[in-house]
Amino acid sequence: MAKLYIHDKQLSNVTRTVVTNEHGHSLFLIVGRWGTQGDVLSLYCMNKTLVASIKQISLAFGSRFEIYENDKKVGTLQKIFNWPGDFYYIKQLNWSVHGDIHNHYYKIHHFNKKIMQMRKVAFVTGDYYLLEVPQSANIPTCICIAAIMDYWLYNRNRKKTMFYFNGRLSNSLD
Repeated sequence: MAKLYIHDKQLSNVTRTVVTNEHGHSLFLIVGRWGTQGDVLSLYCMNKTLVASIKQISLAFGSRFEIYENDKKVGTLQKIFNWPGDFYYIKQLNWSVHGDIHNHYYKIHHFNKKIMQMRKVAFVTGDYYLLEVPQSANIPTCICIAAIMDYWLYNRNRKKTMFYFNGRLSNSLD
């Protein structure tokens, strides 16, 4: 079982993010940007080979993301519902993502088979996401899914838009 570590809050930022193994060796580099339709986040091996990417495809009725491996689309991740827990689905892979996104704990299953488990762990060097992936062939897609979950968590409560109304500053949600 592969154990991968990603520094907390790095996936949703517009920064370069390094994915390491349990020995601290760098395995992957994530680069790109989020925020608007068409934005792409790319996952590279440390030898500069592109292994996977994520493309944001819609914003009007919720964000959806296409996941690519080796320039081939493997699935589209979309939110199904979020009560009592979060539930997401990747139709092309028949993978379900479920858990508690607020506490950084969720699992990916293909029917009864576990594909990945993610949880938050704390070390002296900071907080990290721990991704446990039983089959190494699933690692690139699982890292992409973890990035999307992080994006959805940290961008679901955006700042309220402020408007001037009759010379007064007010919230758009008032």
